[in-house]
Amino acid sequence: MTVHLADPDESPQSDVVIWDGECSFCRQQVERLSWFDGSRRLSYISLHDPRVAQRFPELTYQQMMDQLWLATADGRRFGGADALRYLSRRLPRLWWSAPLFHLPGLMPVWRWGYRQVAQRRYRLAGKVCANGACSLHIQHKPSNRS
Repeated sequence: MTVHLADPDESPQSDVVIWDGECSFCRQQVERLSWFDGSRRLSYISLHDPRVAQRFPELTYQQMMDQLWLATADGRRFGGADALRYLSRRLPRLWWSAPLFHLPGLMPVWRWGYRQVAQRRYRLAGKVCANGACSLHIQHKPSNRS
């Protein structure tokens, strides 16, 4: 069963999660995040959606392939573990995790761990990704992105 993810056009004042919509592991994680967002403070857009280049020109294709990004309604950008840290304070259902992300000196460890998972996300899915994206992860870059 696929969970409905709010689109930024449906929720213009929401924080926007930019994720790899061609990755089944990523979809599972974003659907889980949607559950944690019981108050519907987030909207979601795949990095492969053409609107991303228009709305978030400061983010390169490679940056978005490297990690999930969160664009806040007030213009801030958080990537990877820093996005999770922000969400631990933003979403009431994640408040239990906030102390883990705010212990002094631990953010480098969280960032390293996030990178390890992100680099292996296509293999972690244990499934075939949509449109053969698993095999194209490194090779495919749209011509309009740097």
